[in-house]
Amino acid sequence: MVLYNQATFTQSPHFDERPFDAMLQPNNIDLLVVHNISLPPSQFGTSGIRDLFTGNLDPQAHPFYKEIAGLRVSAHCVIYRTGEIEQFVPFEKRAWHAGLSSFQGRQRCNDFSIGIELEGTDTLPFTDAQYESLKSLSEFIIKRYPRITLGRIVGHNDIAPGRKTDPGEAFDWPRYRTSLRRVLKQGHA
Repeated sequence: MVLYNQATFTQSPHFDERPFDAMLQPNNIDLLVVHNISLPPSQFGTSGIRDLFTGNLDPQAHPFYKEIAGLRVSAHCVIYRTGEIEQFVPFEKRAWHAGLSSFQGRQRCNDFSIGIELEGTDTLPFTDAQYESLKSLSEFIIKRYPRITLGRIVGHNDIAPGRKTDPGEAFDWPRYRTSLRRVLKQGHA
């Protein structure tokens, strides 16, 4: 079980095995997808994300929760506003984060990607603590899965255009990509 040692692990029931792909074995993970989420929308520091990813969201707790009750979704990790990381799915397993998606002609991005959620919205700036945690987590992932290169780190909007907008206009892609250059130059990706 591949876990990030700086994260708290909370098992989500919303995952399964990745499909076997003889072309890419033994390591078929070659895409990193950045998302954002807040539950209720635009509210931070609640248990909503954890409750959703563990199948424990109470539809009576907030009016918006009635709309998403019963969704079976997850991500490998969530980075909260404080920089705390919670992992819900081991990296070698398929988390259900991308939905209907495509990257460079390949469908079903969940099959070959790792999903990281940032607690936030499309329009509010993310915290310095989140960028630091995202950098450290991404370095761990890139070292473990060297097929993930700078060009294979994308937003949810890139793999589901027109359907998804996250991580949104407030996400500082240049800051994030620049922070990863050192690990990429060391030949790990």
